[in-house]
Amino acid sequence: MRIARYTPASGGPATYGVIEDDAVVALDGSPFDGLRQTEERTPLSEVTLLAPVEPSKVLCFGRNYAEHAKELGNEVPEIPVVFSKFSTAVVGPDAEVPYPELTSNLHFEGELAIVIGRRCTRVQADEVADVVFGYTVANDLTMRDMQRAEKQWTRAKGFDGSCPLGPWVETEIDPGALSLRTTVNGEVRQDGTTADMLLDVAACLAWVSQTMTLLPGDVVLTGTPAGVGALQRGDEVAVTIEGIGTLTTRIAAD
Repeated sequence: MRIARYTPASGGPATYGVIEDDAVVALDGSPFDGLRQTEERTPLSEVTLLAPVEPSKVLCFGRNYAEHAKELGNEVPEIPVVFSKFSTAVVGPDAEVPYPELTSNLHFEGELAIVIGRRCTRVQADEVADVVFGYTVANDLTMRDMQRAEKQWTRAKGFDGSCPLGPWVETEIDPGALSLRTTVNGEVRQDGTTADMLLDVAACLAWVSQTMTLLPGDVVLTGTPAGVGALQRGDEVAVTIEGIGTLTTRIAAD
């Protein structure tokens, strides 16, 4: 099942809905309180898709693919590297993101994103299926020069617009071996698989939940495969994950 968050194309309040063929069926309230479908059905051509959730926090794994760590001259970490993005970083599908003034080296990073379904803490690996709502696509936009210059990554990866998510949440998929492909202006830059993650979904959630409570709608980014690179003003980035969909982001021309 694909769960989206949207507004009418003409404007109006945000609503959750279920994607069915070329339409979206509105839900009554939040999907985290139960999937109560209404009879309101709207063609996708008449809605604007938003970020599929409104997370209180986004937790992200760095260097979770060995080849990505290697391509940037880094060792695979002995202890998982986790950093945060914030609600102000989240934008939806087809968003236009300004090129940040504080960088001259903005990078894309296509990633599988986990969406949390219920409040949880200290989750064990065999309990993960009970707390995951579904999966979506993410682009971990990064100011690479700032990341290299500063000892922690908060500013380099948590800036406004740095976390495109979407186009929806897929609730019925096995995340173990999904193809992940990123293109820039139609040219393939990343072509990997989630099977290459050093920590799989269960291990990621077990790790981060040991020290903090995860809330419904929170998001965990699982890292990026090799092939990251620089973006220029006016570029269009598309991240496609098998069985979920394509997330497109445009970097503002000015």
